[in-house]
Amino acid sequence: MALAPQDERTMPAVVLRDVDRRPLEEVLGETQALIEQHGHLVVVCPQGVLPGVEQRLHTVRSLLETDRVALFRPPLPPLGVAVLARQLRQLASCDLSPGVLASAGRLLTHYIHAGALLGSVARLDHVPVGLKSHAKSWVPGSQFGVVAHPRPQLVKVGPDATLTGPEFGTWLLVAEGQLASDWVTGTLGPSWKVQGVRETALPEQSPGWWGTARMTEFCAYLPDLSVLYQLVTSVRQSPCHWCGIDVIGDRCVFCSLAPPTHDGRPGSGPPGPRRGPAHRRELPRGRRALTG
Repeated sequence: MALAPQDERTMPAVVLRDVDRRPLEEVLGETQALIEQHGHLVVVCPQGVLPGVEQRLHTVRSLLETDRVALFRPPLPPLGVAVLARQLRQLASCDLSPGVLASAGRLLTHYIHAGALLGSVARLDHVPVGLKSHAKSWVPGSQFGVVAHPRPQLVKVGPDATLTGPEFGTWLLVAEGQLASDWVTGTLGPSWKVQGVRETALPEQSPGWWGTARMTEFCAYLPDLSVLYQLVTSVRQSPCHWCGIDVIGDRCVFCSLAPPTHDGRPGSGPPGPRRGPAHRRELPRGRRALTG
């Protein structure tokens, strides 16, 4: 899940491996060492992991009795999670507080378009599949274009097949599995007017998430650090009334409490723009770690 750096400023990732299989004391020690080294820890965890993984992460956080660990589970397929984790690693080099950086994940999720080219949708359960598509799935040679986020879409690949893409400039990351990626790079990419295409290895969790190994996964995303920084810093920040950390959005990612409202009305909408684009400044590397 740890993609190669996007640029020279992208912070390295720390991969927490086999947290549900290793002894609890070992995972506790590793996590404690990371907190002591970096101050705060943002754990990016795919929703498709085994229940034991999430349970172990919550256990570690509870036993450490710390509010400096944020557990974030974005509603994205594996390649989308990896892209989001890298975007947070890019932002970790800027002058963002730990709370703003961690809560930026939910904001940036809205700008990710994640999908796959599949040879079968018979076992696809993350996107609604009609009976007709299920029947076509058994026809030899059938291929399906699927978007899981931000809005589920499914089409049978053909001359007139289209998928609605982002309305802003993106790059396309392609991870080829046991299905050639020609349609993704030759048809989908141009129809989405992507500014470029990059390739990467298929995440280990992808075949299980999509229900088949006959696939190519893709993700359209914002690659430019200056654009990501402007998006995050244009949103109003609020101090959490419990732990005091600055966050964006409607909930503190470290202690899970909602910040106070700004207009005095309970349940008011998400924070609006706070200020315009700002010049980013580098922080010493080693203040924060992102795990993915």
